[in-house]
Amino acid sequence: MTGNPLNRPEKNVMSRLTAGATWPRSTVLGLLALTLSTSTGCLGIQQGPSLGIFSIPIPVSPYYQHRQEEKFWNHERYDRVPILGPTTAGGPAVALDPPSDDEVIQALEKARPVQGGVPFLYEKQRNNVRIIKEKIADYVDPPRFYPLIGPAQLHHAHYKCTIYCSERAIVGYPVPHTLDDREVIEVIYIDHNHFHMVGDVEPYTTPNL
Repeated sequence: MTGNPLNRPEKNVMSRLTAGATWPRSTVLGLLALTLSTSTGCLGIQQGPSLGIFSIPIPVSPYYQHRQEEKFWNHERYDRVPILGPTTAGGPAVALDPPSDDEVIQALEKARPVQGGVPFLYEKQRNNVRIIKEKIADYVDPPRFYPLIGPAQLHHAHYKCTIYCSERAIVGYPVPHTLDDREVIEVIYIDHNHFHMVGDVEPYTTPNL
């Protein structure tokens, strides 16, 4: 049999299959173009420099903010040596500034911290705190010259602080349990050294070697 080769059944089937194969590709390209033209943010037009992974906000625990504020609190009140006026002539030099309860607790927190726990996982509490302060030493050094200060006397005051309290540790994972220590005794030694201004002192002499 003779006839037009374009009218053969196998040619029509191949044409339909080829046309059907190109249809999904054009549809995907059209949807992609529509998405890019209507989207905003990361897929759309971006203005300004990109910081990459650093542009993602990372949550920070308030504990670190409290730590910095507490560090400055201790530096402002307890970590510096004050310079006071001269001692009274003829009278005993006695230190009149025992450590405060806040200073004792701050020193105890440095030695045995209870802050910084994770809620529902691990927490530690300190309750029923009672503090007893005892002065164990109080004396004044002879006058001498100190750089950046001048003639002064160093007054030493040492205190023994005994802390009675109860501690509770709450553990939530992997085995939930609570530990109560009702008789905790801690001893903290605090030095309240300070300077007293004096008049002229004998000039410093270099010893003979």
